[in-house]
Amino acid sequence: MLPAQARLRRRPDFTAVVRSGRRAGRPTMVLHLLPERPEQPAGDPASPVAARAGFVVGRSVGNSVVRHRVTRRLRAVVRAELDRLPPGADLVVRARPEAAAADSAVLHRDLAVGLDRLLGDRARPR
Repeated sequence: MLPAQARLRRRPDFTAVVRSGRRAGRPTMVLHLLPERPEQPAGDPASPVAARAGFVVGRSVGNSVVRHRVTRRLRAVVRAELDRLPPGADLVVRARPEAAAADSAVLHRDLAVGLDRLLGDRARPR
């Protein structure tokens, strides 16, 4: 499970990331990254703002059971890679139908390669 402050929830947030962010397509998913949020939440400006992630798993992926399984797998792989995102960044992961047949290792590989492209990392730290 992702921490509450690391989740995208509102439709305008998803829309802003998809429309204004950079995109990287992979066989099982499409990643949309917005490196900085346009507006920062009110509060202590000195406190770091955590990166957030949201997921879009449509009906083309499969029935309800399959969609929920894909979402759980995506949440787990994003949680492992969330620290690579800059503070204040938003990431939307849109699953493709191929994600239904992919195991977690394939999803993790596609996510890592997509983030490498979006972040410009050539040598990824392990």
